[in-house]
Amino acid sequence: MSALNTFEISQEILDTTRLTIDDLKVEMAVYLYAQGRLSIGKARELADMSLWEFRHLLASRKISPHYTINDLDEDLATLREINRA
Repeated sequence: MSALNTFEISQEILDTTRLTIDDLKVEMAVYLYAQGRLSIGKARELADMSLWEFRHLLASRKISPHYTINDLDEDLATLREINRA
């Protein structure tokens, strides 16, 4: 198990942003995912949401899922294998 790291945010900053700690975690998760800094799995973990909930949130904010050419190639290869079976 990894060690837990923490950092402090003043109540004044939270009050100014009108965010709770949980809201801030969600905002950080969305931002880091959109920037390609976190995978969807780690981002949803940070946001403390199910994968479905996090995907729905991303869609509501018009943030596209990360889907690369390599992902497409792998999916096509899988479909070809399924059709051969």
